[in-house]
Amino acid sequence: MPLPKAELHLHIEGTLEPELAFTLARRNNITLPYTTVDELRSAYEFTDLQSFLDLYYALTDVLRTEADFTDLTRAYLARAAAQGVRHAEIFFDPQAHTARGIPLDTVIGGITAALDTARADHGISTHLIMCFLRDRPAAEALDTLNAARPHLDRIIGVGLDSAEVGHPPNDFAHVFAAARDLGLRLVAHAGEEGPPDYIRQALDLGAERIDHGIRCLEDPDLVARLAAARTPLTVCPMSNVRLRAVDTMADHPLPALMDAGLLVTVNSDDPAYFGGYVDDNYRALAEHLHLTREQLRTLARNSFEASFLPADRIKELIALVDAH
Repeated sequence: MPLPKAELHLHIEGTLEPELAFTLARRNNITLPYTTVDELRSAYEFTDLQSFLDLYYALTDVLRTEADFTDLTRAYLARAAAQGVRHAEIFFDPQAHTARGIPLDTVIGGITAALDTARADHGISTHLIMCFLRDRPAAEALDTLNAARPHLDRIIGVGLDSAEVGHPPNDFAHVFAAARDLGLRLVAHAGEEGPPDYIRQALDLGAERIDHGIRCLEDPDLVARLAAARTPLTVCPMSNVRLRAVDTMADHPLPALMDAGLLVTVNSDDPAYFGGYVDDNYRALAEHLHLTREQLRTLARNSFEASFLPADRIKELIALVDAH
């Protein structure tokens, strides 16, 4: 049985498996530029983050109705349960949908319909995090935040994602300040392809977790700051390799991050595109980096400690890891 764990870096749009993409395309009378599932899956080969994003955004076009978003989320939750996930903090990208005419109410309503039954269906608790696309204007992000106000009872936090290079967190300082004033938790993608300074900027804006963050190792002072504050890093090993941020799994810096005393977690990012869900990432680390069972337990404990769950629930879930 897989270790109990939380998943803290998961884009729901990135769980769109080719089979479901074709099902939704047929449902919505959309013609995909691929004739078979195998042909589409063969397109899941990327040279960098942008080449992935190009396909990722193209395929979101099959998501049109509440039922589509519900089916997408339910499929992820079933897979996550089989991978040992007991808690998931799920990202979604509203601008990727509203920009093509899909109402925000449709997106959130569809996702939350699945989240509402996740505990009963799979024993998984969930939080929802709304991400802003950093390669779109900050003013649009602020408009999105304001549009989401009626749904803030369902959204625990905001994040920053999409193409990193050339789009520093500081561009979104006023958006993060507005989100913080609304009582939302703050996370941000930084230090995957972008420089370590992007991590520092995100921290200065109030980010409580850094999504990816692997390039922090280039800056010893930044590593010291992250370690002292116990700021979590939501690392995605298979994603890093598939997007060429790391050459091979055997080269992944995760052991160095752990040795530096950082609060490292393991996640799947966009698992339909990157070849594996969260426990697949754990198993890849064990195979290629020879992580021990106790090191894997540490990563699982970290995942709960880094979550936005209440302290008593975190303690309860860590006890499950210790008993495993």
